[in-house]
Amino acid sequence: MTTVTFGSGEKDDPWLLKTPPHSSDFLAWSEPDATPPRLVVQVGTTQLSYHLHALQDCHAMLASRGDWVVLGNADEGKPCPEGSIEAWARDPDNPVGGYYGLRKGYRGRFANYVLPVMEVMGLVELEHNPRNNRARSV
Repeated sequence: MTTVTFGSGEKDDPWLLKTPPHSSDFLAWSEPDATPPRLVVQVGTTQLSYHLHALQDCHAMLASRGDWVVLGNADEGKPCPEGSIEAWARDPDNPVGGYYGLRKGYRGRFANYVLPVMEVMGLVELEHNPRNNRARSV
């Protein structure tokens, strides 16, 4: 399971999480009153944000697939494996019609940062291998 050192997931009390391979720490919190509502991720000095409803949309996608799905982490503009969670998170046919990431140039790495949040929320089971991690709905 993802290591949560502290936090409730609110801006003034963020989660301290680890990436799926447990190689890096990051902070995450939700901002439900932002326009649009968002999940914010702080990695060092870099801040990324994703549509907050991505959590439920991704959960629904994983539930519909009914099995393990490869994460396929990739930066924005870099190729990602077809059929992966990362590919879904930027697909024009997903519920937002493209990237779930909100900050141009930093819209990738969805699977790397959003899936640990989903794991903490009890929405997914997530592997923590050095590479090629997968997730499935719970």
